[in-house]
Amino acid sequence: VVLLISAITFGAHAHQHGGTHADKAETVLLAGIAGLITYMIVGGLSGYFEDKLEEEEEREHEEEEAAERAGKPKSAVKLAGKAAFFMFLYLEVLDASFSFDGVIGAFAITNDIVLMALGLGIGAMYVRSLTVYLVRQGTLDDYVYLEHGAHYAIGALAVILLVTIQYQINEIITGLVGVVLIGASFWSSVRRNKRLTGNGRPHTTPRNTPSPN
Repeated sequence: VVLLISAITFGAHAHQHGGTHADKAETVLLAGIAGLITYMIVGGLSGYFEDKLEEEEEREHEEEEAAERAGKPKSAVKLAGKAAFFMFLYLEVLDASFSFDGVIGAFAITNDIVLMALGLGIGAMYVRSLTVYLVRQGTLDDYVYLEHGAHYAIGALAVILLVTIQYQINEIITGLVGVVLIGASFWSSVRRNKRLTGNGRPHTTPRNTPSPN
């Protein structure tokens, strides 16, 4: 629905040279449909590999229990190889989906390919390492609204991308929107922790996080 409305409104008045209103709306609609198809394919593959990984792990657990009851040696190498294969495919699909998000989101800030390459390179080298470190340290458990703020920032970028079909939005405004939303989520998390600490309650939310090892 959002795509159709955007194609009719923003798309019909897109700031591009040549073409009628109908041609511009058709271009926006086709691009949006292609994006939706790509998202559905990546999401479907991710869900498929995740389900296969869970099935392999369950089967491995069942065969290990059966081998223990029968007193037979376990074929752990074969089972672990299958589980690792599906884990590899699952992680590759997830990484591809995050790469799509990063590249598309970069267009909301700038169309300069050099700046986009630099930003995504920094993200790949530093931000990902920082993210893994924060997850292992349990930072998302302490600041529970950070994840929400990140999703709000992604939603704001999506809206900005739709609006920029017709209107030019300064990159500074685009960048500040994400900073403000994440900063607000961090401040809300700090206030929540202080309030819970004042009430004598732990401020962390228990979650089933995997071991760093």
